Amino acid sequence: MLAIDTDLIVRYLTGDHTRQSAKAKAVIDGNDVFVCTTVLLEAEWVLRSVYHFTPARLAQALAAFGGLPRVTLEEPVLIAKALHWMEQGMDFADALHLLKAEGCEAFVSFDQSFARTANTLSQVKVRAP
Repeated sequence: MLAIDTDLIVRYLTGDHTRQSAKAKAVIDGNDVFVCTTVLLEAEWVLRSVYHFTPARLAQALAAFGGLPRVTLEEPVLIAKALHWMEQGMDFADALHLLKAEGCEAFVSFDQSFARTANTLSQVKVRAP
């Protein structure tokens, strides 16, 4: 199994660089690959900020990528839930942070927009300091 970096996922999903995209496709389709949660987090950021993917397009693209037969995600259940929450209006990174805080009394943040969205979706409540 090969662990892959963000740039391979981005090239695979965008096809924006002929040579590198072809190599990324060959690696991902031709090998069992492992994707760390942090790599997927970075890929989401790049696709959103550089390639201007909408949350809906991001969720669809990353879910489809994670469902490829030779792709193994580090935390598939966590990623699926974070992508679902992203479709509900939460930032992907915030969703991951909150999901990783399961079992905590609360998640403390100054971001009240995050709190409003999170408090409708998560059992771990977000509150101001």
